[in-house]
Amino acid sequence: MLAQIIIHTPLWVWGLLLALLALGASQLLTRSVALRRTNALPLAMVALSLYGTVSAFGTGPQVLLAWLVAGAVAGALVLQRTLPHGTRFDAASRRFTVPGSAVPLVLIVGIFLVKYFVGVTLVMQPVLAHETSFQLGFGALYGAFSGVFAARGIRLWRLALQHERDASALAA
Repeated sequence: MLAQIIIHTPLWVWGLLLALLALGASQLLTRSVALRRTNALPLAMVALSLYGTVSAFGTGPQVLLAWLVAGAVAGALVLQRTLPHGTRFDAASRRFTVPGSAVPLVLIVGIFLVKYFVGVTLVMQPVLAHETSFQLGFGALYGAFSGVFAARGIRLWRLALQHERDASALAA
């Protein structure tokens, strides 16, 4: 049965997976990232996560609330953590030095696999799309992924703002 699922998966899905793997793999290396660009990946992943939720379960308030609450909780937990050692902000160039991490790769693959699993499951058992526990569970899982991605971006912005406040205090 697994072979049939894989065979019937459209080719573009495998192309998307390869692109997402490449994006995630690029995060494994220490890199320099512009201040504005620090939002690109978190926003894209939050959008993909929300799209996965809405495309599978619609815009029912309970599903969106599960997505939002799980995102807020996961985000709050990540915001309590310190930035990885070696994360720096250079105010002159407005760029971050971000150490390599497997976390974005794991999150990207996680969102993809959840979307794939939900899609396959709903094709095989469409009635689950209307089962509250299925909706809320996967809506919350999508939301948790979003919260982690968003909080990782917010932590970088906090570093930049702190750096600017420190520079202003020294100039005063």
